[in-house]
Amino acid sequence: MIHSTKNLAEKSIPVSITQAALKIARFFADEQVTLEKRNQVYLNTLAVCAVNDYMEMMNIPTDPKASDSWNCAMHYYADVADLKLSGLGYLECRPVSSGNLCYIPPEVPDDRIGVVVVELDIEHQQATLIGFAKTVKAGELLFNELQTIEDLLAYIDSLESNAREVKLSYWLQNIIDAGWQPIEKILASKTPQLAFRYRNGVTRGKLIDMGIELPGQSLALVITLTPKNSVEIQLKLQVHPSDEQAYLPNNLIVKVLDEKGINVMEAHARSGSTYVTLEFNAQIGERFSVNLELGNTNIIENFVI
Repeated sequence: MIHSTKNLAEKSIPVSITQAALKIARFFADEQVTLEKRNQVYLNTLAVCAVNDYMEMMNIPTDPKASDSWNCAMHYYADVADLKLSGLGYLECRPVSSGNLCYIPPEVPDDRIGVVVVELDIEHQQATLIGFAKTVKAGELLFNELQTIEDLLAYIDSLESNAREVKLSYWLQNIIDAGWQPIEKILASKTPQLAFRYRNGVTRGKLIDMGIELPGQSLALVITLTPKNSVEIQLKLQVHPSDEQAYLPNNLIVKVLDEKGINVMEAHARSGSTYVTLEFNAQIGERFSVNLELGNTNIIENFVI
């Protein structure tokens, strides 16, 4: 949900700029050759430190030393201001450029999990976390495109839930992860026509809440495992509309990502689609993720064979 600038101001979060943050910002800045670059690195570092301090207060694990913003070599040739959230990905932390906007440079990778906009008052040693956006695109980011920091915490909570791995090989031993149920439990009205489709292997499904993109509705992610030999398993992934709906939303994209997050296959729901399917083989110990993308919402489920 996009919020008005007044609502953002009411829900913005003040964070003290600590002496430790000032020290590390000066250290990184002093390594630069030009005044412009020193100023850029100084402000970026303070923005990252402010977000990092807030994450620590919220008990959200971070790893700033694994971020590009902590890499002195990266400062020389890129405008970097990222913070690694442990196990989740990289959050861009951008100081306000002017007025009601901040600038996202073109070199920022598009795989960031989001961007936090930070207003810096160095004279009074205070940073204000203005808001955040899930989508990171180069160019100007206006305040009226932002969600609140409260929304950011809810977003991170959903990412943490999605980050837990489902151990699929355990299913073959009848050890099933919580939330994954027989299809007759999640798609009761459709069970008769689905019975033949899932007659082989071990099949379980999970209802996925797509939030504001699909209010009051869910999608059913169904996975069937069929062992091929002692080390390889055939997987069939299908996404169905919930019992209340006949068709999938026609802008739904289902992706399979490898363990590095690279998209290796995808399927698109078309108008009138009742399900989409992806099939592939994987070996014991192999990791992958399934990404359900609908509008601005991405839900990721992580698996290990």
